[in-house]
Amino acid sequence: MDVALSGWGRWLLRGFFGLVVLFLYAPIAILLLFSFNKSVLPTFPLSGFTLDWYRQLFHDSELHSALEASAIVAALSSLGAVTLGVLSSLALRRRFPGRAAVSALVLSPLVIPYVVFGISLLLLFHTIGIGRSLLTVVIGHIVISLPYTILVLVPRLDQIDRSIEEASYDLGARRLRTFRSVLLPLILPAIVSAFLIAVTVSFDEYAVASFVVGTRVTFPIFLYSAVRFPSRLPEVIAVAVVVMTVSLIVVIAAELGRRVAERRLTLS
Repeated sequence: MDVALSGWGRWLLRGFFGLVVLFLYAPIAILLLFSFNKSVLPTFPLSGFTLDWYRQLFHDSELHSALEASAIVAALSSLGAVTLGVLSSLALRRRFPGRAAVSALVLSPLVIPYVVFGISLLLLFHTIGIGRSLLTVVIGHIVISLPYTILVLVPRLDQIDRSIEEASYDLGARRLRTFRSVLLPLILPAIVSAFLIAVTVSFDEYAVASFVVGTRVTFPIFLYSAVRFPSRLPEVIAVAVVVMTVSLIVVIAAELGRRVAERRLTLS
């Protein structure tokens, strides 16, 4: 008898899964708790309940500038990553010599350490004479977000029957018209999910941005700099809670929306 199927084996697996979940999410729960702590120092026992740290977020001009910079970078890089992801996914659907090598190349940012990638980008921009700015951060984030968009789009494209495209060709439609009228509506939920995931990846990314950012810093870099000052630690904890909450909501909403849209398309 399989040990995993036995009564005590199932309880053991459930207990192990519970410990893993606790290990992953307990720090977030503690962070949330300290964001309401009246004391400047995040220590137990708590000194009282306060919302002052959240109120300070609305009056910090440096924080607002960093959030604006990250929002611009996230929007532009996500748009570029989704555009390249759609084109790459359409190409990877077809069989051609070197398909495996191309697939490995576009997915390589998933396995390359971001520190190594950031240094490589810094050397590249220095060599070709491009100054560090938000544009260089956008370029770096496009590259690291591209694999996530492809991993979302390729499975959706594989679910589409190729006979639908062939029927469109038989009716006289060209490739661009077939994509716009047939494929695009079918993969639109996956495109939206890929865009939102790319936004989340870009908005929270620090390692690559720290090498290629210019004078205007992004939100993760601002956050890391503020941590070094104990007086700003409560505000940092509060804004980290807000960002994590928003990121979690965006990812969950994207996945739920994609599933609902795909279910409707399947039923229709």
